[in-house]
Amino acid sequence: MSSTSPSLMRADRSRALLVRRQLSDRLATGFGWVAMAVVVWMLGSILWTLLRNGLPGLSVHLFTRSMAPPGQDGGLANAIVGDILQTGLGVLLGAPAGLLTGIFLAEYGANNKLARMVRFVSDMLLSAPSILIGLFIYMIMVAPVGHFSGFSGSVALAILAMPIVVRTTEDMLRLVPVSMREAGIALGAPKWRVILFICLRAVRGGVMTGILLAVARVAGETAPLLFTSLGNSEWSLDMSRPMASLPVAIYQYAGSAYQDWMQQAWSGALLVTFGVLIINIVVRVGTRGGRA
Repeated sequence: MSSTSPSLMRADRSRALLVRRQLSDRLATGFGWVAMAVVVWMLGSILWTLLRNGLPGLSVHLFTRSMAPPGQDGGLANAIVGDILQTGLGVLLGAPAGLLTGIFLAEYGANNKLARMVRFVSDMLLSAPSILIGLFIYMIMVAPVGHFSGFSGSVALAILAMPIVVRTTEDMLRLVPVSMREAGIALGAPKWRVILFICLRAVRGGVMTGILLAVARVAGETAPLLFTSLGNSEWSLDMSRPMASLPVAIYQYAGSAYQDWMQQAWSGALLVTFGVLIINIVVRVGTRGGRA
């Protein structure tokens, strides 16, 4: 009897432990489902609100006419083109710089004081309010020359995009196994070739995701553009002059008392949201095909 009692006690403890673990697992799974449902509901509500209020304003005039006074049946063509130009140039300026910085931090910054300082500055920029970035660019690029410009707006957007690409690139490269680097070096490849043709190729999907996050961040920024490119109700492709953009147009129109301007603000918000969504889908499908 004394030899079986400890066994029975251990079995009872094992069953009790199994029950507690199953209960904890079910609770954690339930909380996960609830959190997912809340997030999906919030995203669905935002998209439904944009569709309900923005679709009625979509028309040919919205894409072919410039911004106009209330009641003049204007559009957002100049704001759309200006937003594409400024966001595109901002990403072209910020993404390569962020990519190279992320490579430096991941591959050469293990015990480097300069790397620690660069990482600290990048983290500070990542959390800095966008309005401060806009004010900084205003002080160094707008105030000295005395006029606003689309190029200064692109520089402000590049500064906002760069730390996102830096952090994503560094984190992705750190996930590459050391054995892959050692295999490339063992075959006689220099380190820069190993980084470029092995490491970056292995994590290109994550790096592209980081660039897309940067696009999503800067595509809807308004505050830095108010200090830099200001906005323009006329057609302007000159990056050295004030230039219209969708976020600024939405900001101006959403707070107005005119129904047609408010409608165009909803339509512009819908265009920004679905533009970023389409870019994400296209790049994800492309990177998936590349991995296959």
